[in-house]
Order: sequence, then C-alpha cells, then structure tokens
Amino acid sequence: MTDAQWSPGPRAGDADEFRPVLDVVEPVRQRRLTVLFRLLLLIPHFIVLFFLEIGAFFTVVLGWFAALALGRLPGPVYRFLAQVLAYRTRVGASAMLLVDRYPPFSLSQPPDHPVRIDVRPTRLNRLAVFFRLILVIPAAIVQGLATSGWSVLAVLWWLITLILGRMPRPLFEATAATLRYEMRVSAYFSLLSPAYPKGLFGDDDLSVPRGQPRSATRPLVMSTAGKALVVLFLVLGLVGGATTSVTRSASDGDDYGMRA
Repeated sequence: MTDAQWSPGPRAGDADEFRPVLDVVEPVRQRRLTVLFRLLLLIPHFIVLFFLEIGAFFTVVLGWFAALALGRLPGPVYRFLAQVLAYRTRVGASAMLLVDRYPPFSLSQPPDHPVRIDVRPTRLNRLAVFFRLILVIPAAIVQGLATSGWSVLAVLWWLITLILGRMPRPLFEATAATLRYEMRVSAYFSLLSPAYPKGLFGDDDLSVPRGQPRSATRPLVMSTAGKALVVLFLVLGLVGGATTSVTRSASDGDDYGMRA
C-alpha cells in the first residue's frame, strides 16, 4: 500500500497489469444523523472537487503530451492526478454511503481514513497513450451505466442505510464494485495506469496473495446477491439511458411539428 496514494517508484515484481486498488474499511454501524444529511454535508467537497477537476483536466492534457514524448507521466503531474483521484474517491465513497467518516479537505491521504487507493507509476505504451480517448470509450460506457443505475435507486439505498444504520453486505459489495470501477476508469483515462479497467463483478479470493494487506474490498470477493445488484445497476442504467433518448426524440419531434 502506498503511503498516501502515490508510490515513489516502481516496486519489484510489479506487472504492467497492476490495476489501481480500492481499500475500504467497512463500518460496522453508521450514524443515522450523518446518513440523513450526507449530501448536504458533502456540498463543500463538491465545490472543491469542481475546481480540482478543472485543474486535473488541463493537467491530463499536459500529461498526455508528456507521456507521448517520455513514455511516462512526469512525477509532479502523476502525483497531482493521483491525489485528485484519491480525493474524488474518498468523497465518492462517502456520498455512496460506503463509509461514515467525513472526508478531510486534504489532497494527502490521512493515515487513519477508511478509504485508500493504491496506484503505481510505470512505463506507458505510447501507442495506447495516443489512442487513450478512444480506447477508454467502452469502459466509460459500462461505468456510466453502472453509476447511473446505482443513482436511479439512490433514495432506496439511502433509506435502507438510514433505517438499518448500516449498508447490507450485498449492497456494500455492489456499491464498492461500482466505485472501484469508476476509479479505475478515471485512472486509465488520466494515464495513471496502463491497465484496462476490469473487476466490476469482483475478484477471486486468490487475487491478493496471503500476507499482503487486505480489507473489505481487497480483494473484493462478491456474493451472488452482490453480483446480481451490479447487473441491476447496469440494466437500470441502460433503461434510463434509452428512456431519456426516446423522451428527447419525442420532444424534438413535437417541437418540429409545432414549428411546421
């Protein structure tokens, strides 16, 4: 695990296919009051993220040209993008009710925070960097479907967590899988990782060797119910997208008829 979210250099035995890791310490209970006002409490973080994302966008553009020339991201660029990714992930974990702890206003990783990511700098394939925006499209579509599908029933997940004072394990698994996949897509797009996003349906228990750090999401071994919820997210996202397209087409048709 990195001492924050950026490792100072490649580690022995690292493979190009190392994928960014999401570590979440699953809370036994959550305070109902913080669950009730969760989104309101996170508004300051959303404002900070708005400005960070603007900075990250221009940094990614700069990093793209640098990676084409150097075959890697310069250290300062990598560190900033990794820190923004970690900050976004901590806020996302709180918004999706995975943790009860309020995220700190810091780009550095607090040692006791229950949400951590592990990303590792490595060489980048220049051809893959050149076509990164095209290559990421399939994964971005899947990520968009899963995230929007989760959001469709967000009020239900909020009510369940509010009533029980915790998130049921299958829902925790599916939500963590969705957040992790979103994090991996962002890492791939931002050139933080050369590994194509995978793992939406969890990991094998043997994916993390014995003796290495483990958490509720490392490895993310999902139950059948958890995987079924991920499928539900994807279906709801697909249906929601199709419904929006049909509604927009009908609205455009009505506008055209009125003008005619």
